[in-house]
Amino acid sequence: MKLVVGLAGASGSIYAARFLRALSEIEGETYITASPAALRIFSEEYETKVESAEEILSFVENKWKTKTKHRFHVRNFFDIGSDIASGSNTWDGMVVIPCSMKTVASMSAGLTENLIERAADVSLKERRRLIVVPRETPYNRIHLKNLLSLDEAGAIILPASPGFYQMPKTLDDLGDFIAGRILNLLGVNQTLFPKWLG
Repeated sequence: MKLVVGLAGASGSIYAARFLRALSEIEGETYITASPAALRIFSEEYETKVESAEEILSFVENKWKTKTKHRFHVRNFFDIGSDIASGSNTWDGMVVIPCSMKTVASMSAGLTENLIERAADVSLKERRRLIVVPRETPYNRIHLKNLLSLDEAGAIILPASPGFYQMPKTLDDLGDFIAGRILNLLGVNQTLFPKWLG
């Protein structure tokens, strides 16, 4: 499995952190980029100091003592000439987690002013899976129109709205629910929460 992961500037760093932790236990490779706003929010929500996507990966590894089977490649958020900015390179899917409404608006309008937006645009034009995890509440009409526009373009909208039938005991359990749902959409069998059996 080869993925692109973009961390945009929305609250909900737990979703990104738990998804990266889950990826670290799966064989494959991921190209990761994080916006300056994502770095700031991650620092605030985890009461730490991260200044790069590399530092987020180190934080995740140290916090949960993960031994990664996954290869992560960090790409500069401002480098729209990066390898993942071109459809001549291939990947199986892209996940924007968490996704800000600014990034939703840009992606839905086809704007490509940074690497997250450009890689998302490539994913859509090349008909690759694009999973968008918006973290906002409530949605206004503009948010909803932009999300619908993305859906119509082929993206999958997976709101950061965890279920509770798995009887979560911690905040990490809520993050794992979203991570597990993303893995399911990517065709990966997940064991982060039990399947509903009826």
